[in-house]
Amino acid sequence: MFNKGKKKESIKNNDELIEEICSATWKDIYRFIYYKVQNKEEAEDITQETYAKALPYLQDEKISMDKCRSFLKTIALNIIRDNWRKSKRQGIMMNIDDVEPGKLGEDDFADAYAIREWTENALKTLNDEQRTIIELRILRGYSVEETAKYMNKSEGNIRVIQYRALQSLGTVLKKSI
Repeated sequence: MFNKGKKKESIKNNDELIEEICSATWKDIYRFIYYKVQNKEEAEDITQETYAKALPYLQDEKISMDKCRSFLKTIALNIIRDNWRKSKRQGIMMNIDDVEPGKLGEDDFADAYAIREWTENALKTLNDEQRTIIELRILRGYSVEETAKYMNKSEGNIRVIQYRALQSLGTVLKKSI
């Protein structure tokens, strides 16, 4: 009889511990998942599934509190990867009667080519220094510090030139619309 009471108390403490873990970590876990999937409903589903899969480990206290957040993120990432694999295997459903073989892919290519030409023409309106900074900062993803070192300029100077270049590009692109 004493053991039953002790076990019941342990389950109650265990439930409180799990509730505490969930309330302390769900925002971070949800944000992590949402960042990966970029879809609210899917992020909510994966968050629930993450806690459902983690629950047995949390109940048995196999995971220490300091490692709980990373454990949950690992489970979430595995669920996301599994979902991606499943969707990749399934592919996209199409009605074969709606497909026009002569038109497949040509719209995408033409649009991409037009946008590229439009962007290149706009970049040609910039001076060499502005064009180089836009290329390094935006197209190649260099930091302000890396761009400044590459061009032997101060970081402040790079920011000013980039700002002016973007303003010029905005004006040119607005005129061409």
